[in-house]
Amino acid sequence: MSLQRRLMLYLLVCAPLVWAVAMALSVDRSRHEVNELYDTELIRLARQIQATLLPSLPLQGRAAFPPLPQAGQADSGEGDVRDLAVVVWDRNGTIVMSDREGESLPFEASAVGFKTTQVANQAWRVYYLQSSSGQWLVGVGQGLYERDEVVYDLVASQILPWLLVLPLLLLAMAWAVRRALAPLHELTGNLLSRDAGDLAAVPAAQAPNELKPLLGAMNSLFERIDGLLKRERRFTADAAHELRTPLAVLRAQWDVVKRSQSQEERRLAQQQMDEGLTRMDRLVTQMLALSRAETATAELLDAEIDWPRIVEQVMSDCLDLADRRSIELACEWPDSNRPPMPLMGNTHLITVLLRNLIDNAARYAPRGSSVLLRLGTAQFEVENGGGPLSAEQLAAFGQRFHRAPGQEEVGSGLGISIAQRIAALHGLEIVYDSDPATATVRATVRFAPVTSD
Repeated sequence: MSLQRRLMLYLLVCAPLVWAVAMALSVDRSRHEVNELYDTELIRLARQIQATLLPSLPLQGRAAFPPLPQAGQADSGEGDVRDLAVVVWDRNGTIVMSDREGESLPFEASAVGFKTTQVANQAWRVYYLQSSSGQWLVGVGQGLYERDEVVYDLVASQILPWLLVLPLLLLAMAWAVRRALAPLHELTGNLLSRDAGDLAAVPAAQAPNELKPLLGAMNSLFERIDGLLKRERRFTADAAHELRTPLAVLRAQWDVVKRSQSQEERRLAQQQMDEGLTRMDRLVTQMLALSRAETATAELLDAEIDWPRIVEQVMSDCLDLADRRSIELACEWPDSNRPPMPLMGNTHLITVLLRNLIDNAARYAPRGSSVLLRLGTAQFEVENGGGPLSAEQLAAFGQRFHRAPGQEEVGSGLGISIAQRIAALHGLEIVYDSDPATATVRATVRFAPVTSD
C-alpha cells in the first residue's frame, strides 16, 4: 500500500471517530446548557407564583390559573404548555391551585429544590418551593423530553452542514495529502531519471524538514559510493599499469630460458625469473593490502591496541630482512609507569602499518646500520640511518609506486601509501623528517589535529 493511500485511510478512519467524540461532547454540553436555562426558568416561575398569587389564594376552596387565550383571540406564538405543569398545595397536600398538567405532579411535604420523577410514564423535572410560613408548597414541573428535543435539534442543526460538506472535505483532504507528498514524488522522479553513474548530491535546501535527514543520509551514501568507485577505478588502473612491466619482464626471461644454449645462461635467466616472481608477489600483496585499507570503515576500529603483541609480531616478520641486510632492530618503550600510546582501532591494520614502516626503514637503511622503534605515550617513531634527505624527497614519501632511483632492494612503492591510509583511518598522521647532523630519517605517527569547519 502506498504512503498516500495509507494516509487517506488513516484520515477516513480517524475523522469519523474524532467527529463522533466531538458530537458526543457537543450533546453533553448542549444538554447542560439547556438544563441550566430551563431550571432557571422553573425557579423564576415558582418565585413569581409565590410572590404574586399566593397572597390572593383563599384559605379554603380551590383556585385556577387564568385560561389561555383561544385561537384567534391573541397571538400565542409557538408556545406549548403541555410539557409545563404548575401546582400549589397546602400543608395537608390539598391542591389549592393548579393547571391541568399540575394535578399529576406528586406531592412531597418536605421537598425542597429539584426532583426528577415519573409522571404518566415520562421523566419530569420538578422544582419545589416552600412558602416562608409553611402554609403553601409550590410545584413547577417540565417534561424532560422537551429538553431532549431542544438538544437534538441543536445538534442536528450542527451536523447537517457537516454532512453536506463531507464530500468537499474528503476532496480537500485528498488534495492536501497529494500536496504534502509532492516532495516525495519529486525525489522519486529525480532518482528514476538518473543513470547508474550519476552520484551527484540531491538538492536538500528546499526540501521539507522531515525529508532533510533522509536526503542527508542519501547524499552521504552517494558520496561514499562515489569515493569507493573512484578508489576501485584507481586501483584497477594502478594494477594494470604496474603489473604490465613485471609480466613483460617474466615473459622475456621465459623466452630466454627456452632459447638458452648453455646451462649458465639458463641459470641466470631462472634467477632473474625468481626475482621477478618475488617482485610480483610483493607487488600483488601490497596492492591487496592497499585495497583492504582503502575499503576499511571506521566501524571496524573497535579494539584496544595491544602494543607489546603487535611489536613482537612485526619484529618477528621483519627479522629475515634485517638479518639479510645486517640491520639491528631495536625498540624503546616509555617509562614503566607510563603506558604506550593508547589507541582504539583495528589490530590487523595497525600491524600492517607498523610492519610497512619498519620494513621500509630496514629495506632502505645502509647495510650494517640500525632501525629504532621508539614508542611514546602520545606517538611512536621509526628511525633509520638512511639520510640525510632533501625536502623534495621527503615530500615524495607516500606517493603510489614512487621509488627513489638507484635502489637495490625489491619494492613496489606502495608500503608508505598503505601506512598513510591506515593512519588516516585511525585519526592519525605520519610526519617525515631528516636530521642532517645524524644522517637519520624519522617517521613519526601521531594523532592528527582536529580541524573545525
